[in-house]
Amino acid sequence: MSKPVIGFIGLGLMGVNMVENLQNREFKVNVMDLNKEAVATVLARGNATEMRSPKELAENSDIVQLCVTTSEVVEQLVYGDSGILAGIKDGSVLIDFGTSIPASTQKIGADLSKKGVGMLDAPLGRTPAHAKDGLLNIMAAGDRATFDQYEPILKEQGENIFYLGKLGAGHTTKLINNFMGMTTVTAMSQAFAAAELAGVDRAQLYEIMSAGPSNSPFMAFCKNYAVDGISNLGFSMNNANKDLHYFVQMMSDLGTRSLVAEGTSTSLQAAVDTGMGAGNVPEIYDYFVELKK
Repeated sequence: MSKPVIGFIGLGLMGVNMVENLQNREFKVNVMDLNKEAVATVLARGNATEMRSPKELAENSDIVQLCVTTSEVVEQLVYGDSGILAGIKDGSVLIDFGTSIPASTQKIGADLSKKGVGMLDAPLGRTPAHAKDGLLNIMAAGDRATFDQYEPILKEQGENIFYLGKLGAGHTTKLINNFMGMTTVTAMSQAFAAAELAGVDRAQLYEIMSAGPSNSPFMAFCKNYAVDGISNLGFSMNNANKDLHYFVQMMSDLGTRSLVAEGTSTSLQAAVDTGMGAGNVPEIYDYFVELKK
């Protein structure tokens, strides 16, 4: 039985490795990205075609997959001139691997369903190295029949596939996860900054904190930077800032608010505004050390 043709938009660090995995598994891919060097790398492996528009990509693909940066970009790709919605085929599916606002995902899903098209939100866990080997964690949500139909494709791309329920639940879960994780890193980074400002030995502080229930892999990442000067979390302040903004928006859409998330978001935005956005999140330690009242 022939493999479906997969249209893939978004050849960043994660996306380009996901496409390499698909090519290694002998899928034909249609791709789009503003980074022409990344496109050329994909085309050089063979069995791949660059498409000129999201509409053309959707028209020539059995499955459309997105791995892009923001909900705004997703909506532009879906609804824009020559967008996915104009070209996607009845009976196919759109899978959004990025981290998006759940309300936006649900709106897109409703519009796709009017054309007989399914949608899954399927944000990712693990790293680009896992993506290259098809070993991602995938948090998938959407209509159960759609999930069951396309789960075999997800299993080609992920080692652990979680079905989370109705459309939007994947993005909701990812935002909750990132709210917890990035709030933890921000708070721990400020703890080390407080120690520095107060003249307390940061390495000793780590020994004390890590001997108790606060110990976690995130604490180790924060210690690596604040104590040892090693920045290796692999998640930028720009990305964390975006996700915290989305979490705050999600809570507002739910009719409530998160004062904790608003505090984390304010700190991340302030650090990004100083030009630190490309740095890994534990580097916010430097911002807190220099912050004046």
